[in-house]
Amino acid sequence: MALSLSMVTFDSADPEPLARWWSARLGAEIIDSNDAFFYVLGSEPRVAVQRVDDPTPGKNRVHLDLTAPDADAARDEALAAGATLVGEHSYGNFGWYVLADPQGNQFCISQH
Repeated sequence: MALSLSMVTFDSADPEPLARWWSARLGAEIIDSNDAFFYVLGSEPRVAVQRVDDPTPGKNRVHLDLTAPDADAARDEALAAGATLVGEHSYGNFGWYVLADPQGNQFCISQH
């Protein structure tokens, strides 16, 4: 039986601000808050942020790879909204930025 990707979920000790941050980055409204425990964004695939008393420390093992028509502008917008730049990388003619959201979850931005 084949599996289908349903949702990517971030763990957070304080999920609401992180859900709002990702909501603004992805242009997807928060469609459910489940008593302030599990926030679901109306993106495809779904992104969620769940309350966890003790999130795993260190670099996240799963991350989002995001694309934009203008990767530099998307990077600048994320930085202005509170992200931090972790690194800039390239492989051949393909380049991408690694950033971290306000709670330290890393994600990548590249150009379409």
